[in-house]
Amino acid sequence: MQSTSHRFYWLNFGIPLACAAVVFLMFDMTSIDIAFSNLFFDPITQTFPIDQVHFFEKLTHKWARIIPNWTAEIALIGAILSFVWPLVTPQKHPRLGNFLERTKAAPVLRFARDHRRDFLFVVFAFAICTGVIHFLKSHTSVYCPIETTLYGGKIAHIEWYQNFQLFREAGDGRCWPGGHASGGFTMLALYFVARRYRWRFSKAVMYGSLLLGFVYGTTRVLQGWHYMSHTFWAGIFVWLACLLTALAFYGRVRLDQPVLQKHERRVAVAQAQAAS
Repeated sequence: MQSTSHRFYWLNFGIPLACAAVVFLMFDMTSIDIAFSNLFFDPITQTFPIDQVHFFEKLTHKWARIIPNWTAEIALIGAILSFVWPLVTPQKHPRLGNFLERTKAAPVLRFARDHRRDFLFVVFAFAICTGVIHFLKSHTSVYCPIETTLYGGKIAHIEWYQNFQLFREAGDGRCWPGGHASGGFTMLALYFVARRYRWRFSKAVMYGSLLLGFVYGTTRVLQGWHYMSHTFWAGIFVWLACLLTALAFYGRVRLDQPVLQKHERRVAVAQAQAAS
């Protein structure tokens, strides 16, 4: 049992912390970020040409927000509805209960009640991830590449660790870590819900969420509004925030259970139905 817990913590904390060390040494301590962004900068016009494409901005920055925004809204609605069914059960209110059954609303309310913890977890995970990213942005005051003198702006380029302030805001810059990338990475909350239920496609949810975050972050790099390392840092912090929140809601043992294969899931569902 102890070796299992050690493995869980080494994997889920050790890998992101190792990634943090690599990102710090490879990007923050070198000029790789700047060299990569230079590929998309036009020194003649002093602009990032892709930043001038309005459709690209709408598609990758504004419309893309729909995915995490709708996910958070659905989770919030589900969390609210989860408290409704206990108040309107047929035992307490027969007429209202019968009406809800006829209108097919009762199954939705029962589902929300049964998954209250999951809906609340997603709501809290999204909120905590957003709070962590906003805290880091305001307490490092890093300006975006396009705002710095390197790319025609007025602010000097600095790294996040050169201006970090723990107990007060460091300035007006709000570019580190990547906020848009973090919006995609917050979908990792769904991975931990999938792990709770030992869903065999949980890793696909994880990889899909990571891919979404990297796509969100990379598009902003192409526009000059972030360095590539900002995306990596966003993914690291969001993972740790989601993981700690999941541990608080579900516990390590539940998250560390092996996934159920299709035939095992049928047996588990049958046993749960028999028990109820």
